[in-house]
Amino acid sequence: MKLTQYTDYSLRVLMYLAQQNKQSQIEEIANFYGISKNHLTKVVHQLVKLGYLKSIRGRNGGIILNKSPRDINIGKLVRLTEDHFELVECFNMETNTCPIALNCGLQGALNHALNEYLLTLDKYYLSDIIPKNTLKETLYTP
Repeated sequence: MKLTQYTDYSLRVLMYLAQQNKQSQIEEIANFYGISKNHLTKVVHQLVKLGYLKSIRGRNGGIILNKSPRDINIGKLVRLTEDHFELVECFNMETNTCPIALNCGLQGALNHALNEYLLTLDKYYLSDIIPKNTLKETLYTP
């Protein structure tokens, strides 16, 4: 299973903001990671729509976590930011052209692996994947 760049950037933004523990700007995060500000802007926009971030407009605006890192589940975030989980062609019966799809055991094995992968991610929260000394809960009140 490989995460899309979109999910990778989503995780990076959330981790950065949790570690900084203050309002930040997209350009600052893009520069820190050496990634495109334009791509990051799209990611941040979606994270605001999903309720993970709060956007502050104006001259001194920026973004900040809208939830506690202890409330941001990694599995849920991955499910919301990945565009599909079709590991192989036969996962999508509408576009499948594999002649052995109905009699193949691979689909079941891969589906089981995918479910275990997501169940493992469900056990982790943003607070679990950032250094403990950077977590100051008092600033995370939406």
